[in-house]
Amino acid sequence: MRLGRLTLAAAALLLMTTASVPSGTPLSQTERHAALSSDAVRPRGTAPRPAVQRAPHEVPFGAFVGSWNDYIPNIARMASWLNNANMQVGHTYLAGNGWQDVEGEPVVLGLWSQWRQADPARRLVLGVPMLVPNEANVPDTEVAGLLARGNKGEFDQHFLRLARKLVALGGGDTVLTLGWEMNGTTYTSRCRPDPSAWKTYWRRIVGVMRSVPGQHFTFDFTPTRGLDAIPWTRCYPGDDVVDILGMDSYDMPAGATFDDYVREPYGLQDQVEFAARRGKPVSYPEWGLFHNGDNPEYVRRMVEWMRTHDTAYQTVTDYCPHGFWQCKDNPKSAEVYRQLMSGSTGAAG
Repeated sequence: MRLGRLTLAAAALLLMTTASVPSGTPLSQTERHAALSSDAVRPRGTAPRPAVQRAPHEVPFGAFVGSWNDYIPNIARMASWLNNANMQVGHTYLAGNGWQDVEGEPVVLGLWSQWRQADPARRLVLGVPMLVPNEANVPDTEVAGLLARGNKGEFDQHFLRLARKLVALGGGDTVLTLGWEMNGTTYTSRCRPDPSAWKTYWRRIVGVMRSVPGQHFTFDFTPTRGLDAIPWTRCYPGDDVVDILGMDSYDMPAGATFDDYVREPYGLQDQVEFAARRGKPVSYPEWGLFHNGDNPEYVRRMVEWMRTHDTAYQTVTDYCPHGFWQCKDNPKSAEVYRQLMSGSTGAAG
């Protein structure tokens, strides 16, 4: 969601300068009808609702504390702030300035994989761009052209090299948020210019990466919450190439309540029901504050939501304006987050 997050190590401390179209963006009647009549998410009341509630439980959690290996020690520092909580999830991203970035810097991948291997209960979550340059305001026509080239196999070798490096460095079980926030407008790795081609391209990348011996990758389909530039269901590439139904969920737009985030089309409720119908867990790779200032009620409700659904993992975005430990602008929210997560022993297994 953050422009420039990956171009420099210090980007993890910058404010968000651009974002996808926020939830609640007005649509024409035609667009709204098309969105709500999607065969992937049925309007509520037209079909039996799957069971999605779980008994309260601990969820593997962590935070995005910076992209490069220099930030790995921040996980332990934040855990100490949380009264030595067991932060089991490390979350980082590959830069998307060029294909060499997507192939992965061996030192960075190696050190993150080393952090993961230090405890079998840990997991590494890696954001992987599908196209480059990933944050350069590439027009829709060019995105469509890049997707077509990708579907001809032009970019296969880059994902093959990434997969081989991860396996060789001990990161063969990494969770990959491939083309995250594809339903928005921020990234070149987006779906709206050609949803059919995008889905085919996702499937191709997954096939290439799964072809590497020794891999046990988990592929996390991670849109932004709500109806953004395109309903995320139109981008869903298929149950056989998706392991987790993720969602990036910030408290936006301004003035909205947590119940709005649950009920909105393509919001939290639709996510968990969509996943339950497919027998898949959900995740929240990015969540935090954004458009409503210091918002402790959002923090409380979000943690409760994650703990009462089939959540594979959650990682808060921990820098201003979103987070709680590195950002001093949200003292009330930080206090609530600390109370809720302090001393957590993590999830069993």
